[in-house]
Amino acid sequence: MYQNNPPLPPQETMPTMCDLPSELVGESGLPDEFHCIQADLLSETCQPVNYSSEEMLLASDLNLYYDPRHPSWYKRPDWYMVLGVTNTKQQQDLRLSYVVWQEGVDPFLVVELLSPGTEQEDLGQTLREVNKPPTKWEVYEQILRIPYYVVYDRYENNFRGFKLNGTRYESVNLSDHRFWLEEIEMGLGLWQGSYQNTEGLWLRWYNADGWLPTLTERAEAERQRADRLAEKLRAIGVNPDSL
Repeated sequence: MYQNNPPLPPQETMPTMCDLPSELVGESGLPDEFHCIQADLLSETCQPVNYSSEEMLLASDLNLYYDPRHPSWYKRPDWYMVLGVTNTKQQQDLRLSYVVWQEGVDPFLVVELLSPGTEQEDLGQTLREVNKPPTKWEVYEQILRIPYYVVYDRYENNFRGFKLNGTRYESVNLSDHRFWLEEIEMGLGLWQGSYQNTEGLWLRWYNADGWLPTLTERAEAERQRADRLAEKLRAIGVNPDSL
């Protein structure tokens, strides 16, 4: 028997994010306070010069579906970045999950925040169980081939970076606890300070000029700039409040 019509492309036959679960399936627990605050700081200070906010996805605890042969398999990275994808400005169009075969772009960077229960898998020290999905390390390194992988253990202040070299992740020697990513002209480093009223050692983005500002810091810098301008106007006899 001959087929009159050509088969539909995978994009039209594979499940989309609307078909796949977006909640934790068969898992207990939600991100703790540290995970939430750290993810916010990574997203706020991520300001690459060659990508606008509309051209990249910054995701935290968003299901990542990675294998069209096993469409129900997913990982849930603590934080990840995808470059060159279109972001929506409409609430109803926000992603439920990130589905690689639907989006057509793999993540550029994954960050995992280590905890005692996840450390071995996050660092590739566990073996895949028979008839079970691959480990995080296998997915990031061998299936999606994500160029950069970062892990941070806040309990020991241990920050490690890995770069894909051929088919394997290669550990990068981090000078001064800083990891530079040449493609986006930014790096990740350990910063001691207060964020969301919480003092600690945090992963934060920097560029050639220093630490990239948070929303609060940007607002404060703008306020100081406005104050300086107002002083200059008053010095020449102009009331800035009348402008």
